Amino acid sequence: MIHIGLNPVAFTLGSLSVRWYGVMVLLSIVFLMWWTIRFAGKAGYGRDFLLGVAPWAILCGFIGAKLFHLMDDMSYYLDHPGDILNPAGLAIFGGILGGVLGAWVYCRLKGVSFAPMADLAAPGIILAQAIGRVGCTINGCCYGKPSSLPWAVTWTHPNSEAPLGIAVHPTQIYEILWDLLVFSVLWWLLRGRLKPSGSLFVAYLAFYSVGSFSIRFLRGDVSAFAGIFNEGQIISLLVFIVATILLVTRHTRWILRERLANERGSSS
Repeated sequence: MIHIGLNPVAFTLGSLSVRWYGVMVLLSIVFLMWWTIRFAGKAGYGRDFLLGVAPWAILCGFIGAKLFHLMDDMSYYLDHPGDILNPAGLAIFGGILGGVLGAWVYCRLKGVSFAPMADLAAPGIILAQAIGRVGCTINGCCYGKPSSLPWAVTWTHPNSEAPLGIAVHPTQIYEILWDLLVFSVLWWLLRGRLKPSGSLFVAYLAFYSVGSFSIRFLRGDVSAFAGIFNEGQIISLLVFIVATILLVTRHTRWILRERLANERGSSS
């Protein structure tokens, strides 16, 4: 059994307590900005343009993360409506989709293609998620159901958001491992091989949704919404279905266009 006794509060500024969760989320944002500038810059996206995308993606990502968190724990917020404006409590899927929407809108306004940039950013996004989950691990949020497995974890610090002294599934660590696996597949197996542009990002959404859907069966901080499924699983399932359909249809259309172009080239 693993014991986590680290204080989730990293430091205090007067009456404000800054948790490691917030520190790691900020670190994940900084990392993703570095990753995007590092790789998208090589693909012809200017540094100034990428820095212009960042505020849109961050703001929309925060709004999306908050909205999805409200959906994921609707029963709590119906009983405690005053907590809706609390900046704490963010859902990673909402952050992803909100950030992507913000970046897409900015690209549309600037007349710049979004798909190649999304492909270049996708491996960095999943690594940024893994960084954020380190904060969840320290914080004790997103904890698992009780478990007697040898790798079960218990939180012992009173500032933890997990039930103290109860051995549970380390669902945060499960997700970190899944994120690293998805990164490996995207970076070493699929990068440069999926067509057309944007397909790698769509594949990232499909892979991540599978892990999110599965791990949520072991989460102890969520409740069933429809049958045995919670709100997050329904969102994950919808994202997986849409992403899979997009992958198949976009690749099929790309093959047909390539075949038509080759036939025209042969006839001329």
